[in-house]
Amino acid sequence: MIDRRLRVLQAIARHGTVTAAAEVCRLTPSAASHQIQALARELGVALLEPVGRGVRLTPAARTLLAHGKSLTAAWERAQADLAAHRAGDVGGVLRFCGFSSAAAAVVPRALEHLRREHPALRVQLREGEPARAFDLLASDDADIAVVVATPDIPPVTDPAFDQDALYDEPLDVLVGPDHPLVGAADVALSDLAGDPWICSNPGRAYHQLVTLACASAGFAPDIAHYADEWDTGAALVARGFGVAMVPRLADLPTRHDTRRIPISTPPVPIRHVITAVRAGSQGRPTIAAGLEALRHVTAAAPLGLDPEGSEALSSRDRGAQDDPATR
Repeated sequence: MIDRRLRVLQAIARHGTVTAAAEVCRLTPSAASHQIQALARELGVALLEPVGRGVRLTPAARTLLAHGKSLTAAWERAQADLAAHRAGDVGGVLRFCGFSSAAAAVVPRALEHLRREHPALRVQLREGEPARAFDLLASDDADIAVVVATPDIPPVTDPAFDQDALYDEPLDVLVGPDHPLVGAADVALSDLAGDPWICSNPGRAYHQLVTLACASAGFAPDIAHYADEWDTGAALVARGFGVAMVPRLADLPTRHDTRRIPISTPPVPIRHVITAVRAGSQGRPTIAAGLEALRHVTAAAPLGLDPEGSEALSSRDRGAQDDPATR
C-alpha cells in the first residue's frame, strides 16, 4: 500500500549516499537512483541534490519523508485493526533481529515462550548490529529488534519507530589470571587506564560502548588489538596481551584462562538494551505477543543482572584461581 520507493529515500536519509542506501535495500546503485528520479518526476519536485561526492535531501524530500512516516505508521495500525477480525490463535511469522548477547541469552527464551503460548506462530531470529537492525525494520525484513542503544541508532524521537527500554546490563572487565586487580575488593574502570585494551573494530556497537565507557571514567583506552569475536578477545586476554570489557550476559569460551571482574566503583559502565518496532505496528497480534514474551523473560530478573547475582559473580571470579573457566 505504501510506495516502496519511499523506503529507498528513507535509506538515503539514514545513510547519506545512494550507494549505501542501495545496499541496504538490496538494489544496485543505478536502480536506486532510477527509482528516486522516477519518483521525483511523478511528484514534480527535486528530491536530491549533489553535495561533493554525496547527496543531500531537498526540503521537498524531507517533507515527503515526514508524510511517508505518518503513512507507514497508519498502515501498520490498519493491519493491527484488521487482525482483530481474524479468528483463532496468533499465527503467521514473527521475525526478530538482535545483537549477539541478546540474540543468545534473551531472544531464544522469548522464542521458547512463544512456542508454548502460540504454537501456530512461526518465529525467526537474525543476528545483527543495532544500526543494521533498524534498516531491517524499515525495509519490513524484521518485526522486532532487540538492540543496545548506541549513537548510531535513530533517536527515540524518530517517528518511524517505537522504542522502549527492555533491561540494563552491566559491563565487566576481563583480565588474565595474573592481573594485579584479581582479588581486589573494589575495582574502578579507571584502574585499568594504563592497560592495553582489546576491542572490536571501529564502527561496531561494542567498540562504541568501550570507548564511551572509558571516556566516562576519564581516559581514552589504548587499543592494542581488535577482535570482533569473544573467543579471539578472550584468547588474547588470557595470554596477557591486554584487558577487555564484556557484557554481563556474554557467554565466554571456557578454554581460555581469564577472570571476569565487575566494576564496583562508579561510574559503573552500563549498556541499555531496548526493543524497537515500526511505529504503529505494536498493536498487531504477532508483534504484541513477541513484545510480551520479551518482557516476560526479563521481568523476574532471570538474566543474572540483579545485585545479588553481581556479588556472586564477583566473589566467584576473584577466588577462582584454581578454575581457569569463566562464564
